Amino acid sequence: MSLLGAGAALVLGVGMIPGMPASFMQHFIVFVLAVFIGFQVIWNVSHALHTPLMAVTNAISSIIILGALIQIGSTSVLITLLAAAGIFMAAINIFGGFLVTRRMLAMFQKS
Repeated sequence: MSLLGAGAALVLGVGMIPGMPASFMQHFIVFVLAVFIGFQVIWNVSHALHTPLMAVTNAISSIIILGALIQIGSTSVLITLLAAAGIFMAAINIFGGFLVTRRMLAMFQKS
């Protein structure tokens, strides 16, 4: 419950920044809701579905990398840094997903 309160305070604090365009708050609220819903969906997945879920997260991460590659040529330093961080984190996710999938498939091979 305290985590929910902290999140609400964060959204309120971001919304009170002077000069913030209204479109930013709309996008920020969609982002926060997407993070919350994504966390709830991933957290409640049964163990039997983890391997197919890894394949889906690898596909989503590859889309994130493509979007970040498009943005990395921006003239804004902040956008370039965020795009580079997105590429780095998505690459870690893809690499880890392939490692987990490889390990799970090795469990089903005969010795």
